[in-house]
Amino acid sequence: MEAQDPPRTPAAAPLPADPEEPSQVLLRVPVNVRSATLVLLAAIALLATLRWASAFFIPLMVGFLLSYALSPIVDVLQRWRIPRSISAAVLILGILGGAAASVYSFTDDANQLIAELPAAARKLRDSMRSGGGKGDSALSTVQKAAAQLEQAAAEAGPAAPARGAQRVVIEKPRFDIRDHLWTGTMGLASLIGQVTVVTFLTFFLLMSGDTFRRKLVKITGPTLSNKKITVQALDEITEQIQRYLLVQLLAAVVVGLSTWLVFWALGMKHAAVWGLAAGILNFIPYVGSVLVTAAAGLVAFLQFGEVNMALAVTGVSLVINTLEGNLIVPLLTSRASRMNPVAVFIGVLAWGWLWGVWGLLLGIPILMVVKAVCDRVDDLKPVGELLGT
Repeated sequence: MEAQDPPRTPAAAPLPADPEEPSQVLLRVPVNVRSATLVLLAAIALLATLRWASAFFIPLMVGFLLSYALSPIVDVLQRWRIPRSISAAVLILGILGGAAASVYSFTDDANQLIAELPAAARKLRDSMRSGGGKGDSALSTVQKAAAQLEQAAAEAGPAAPARGAQRVVIEKPRFDIRDHLWTGTMGLASLIGQVTVVTFLTFFLLMSGDTFRRKLVKITGPTLSNKKITVQALDEITEQIQRYLLVQLLAAVVVGLSTWLVFWALGMKHAAVWGLAAGILNFIPYVGSVLVTAAAGLVAFLQFGEVNMALAVTGVSLVINTLEGNLIVPLLTSRASRMNPVAVFIGVLAWGWLWGVWGLLLGIPILMVVKAVCDRVDDLKPVGELLGT
């Protein structure tokens, strides 16, 4: 006879979950403390290097950005049997000459406009003080009380210093024009040096063509899959940056022309200068439009002497920049960047902290390059996912 198994007792039913008791299910993420520490230290070292060597990296990134912008024109001229060196030299010299001529033609108006800004600020401050109405405001009352307290403390303070004590008088240093000339000369020399470096770097990159592209593909590895992934990443980087620069150029032209025409219709002086400034500052994300709008409202108040006209000029400038920033550019760049707006905003702030205004200009193209690389590297795909839409 076969031995019979003992009867099995039925399993107890699970107890109902208490809604007030926190769940005990934990998400286990394998984290290597040593690897995470090394990554953090490497990131800190990279940020410190970028901040310390900004004088080297900024001209380098500007040169690469200009080469991406001008390479399609040089490629077209090369198909017309024009050597790349000649076409690149003529193109760069033409851009520099056109920029210099534009700046020179607007120099007088720009200087007069800048000279009017302090007077506009004083006039606005005086109008705000006189516009407070009759009677003292709370702020003026507090200021008067503070002044009376300071006077009472001075009267009740210690007497004159005793005989034999020395009185220390701090004199402000005299104005020495040589120091200011030296500072201005060094700043101008630094600017000329950076422009020279960017010019030659852009020329050499345009003249080399796809030499560095082929070298990057060659050193990625012997397998065909690695070369294919590298080619895809380089193609995506080139396409996104060129489309982004084209969209930014088109937006700057639209903003500049619109500002010029609207300010001219409102009777603003130096409307062409305002249009040029609005177009150039439009390349600086989030900051350029605010600067133009605030300065235009201040100068309009100085010119017309009325708050209504200042508000009208400010409102028109704000409408132009809002339509451009929230309608035109997003529609044109939706396929170009494919990045999360929040991540882009945080990234632009980070690059602005690192490199100032240049960081605001170069932040979005750098993020495009980072996303294109991270999307094709297994260990970096989470970063690409954070940057993506």
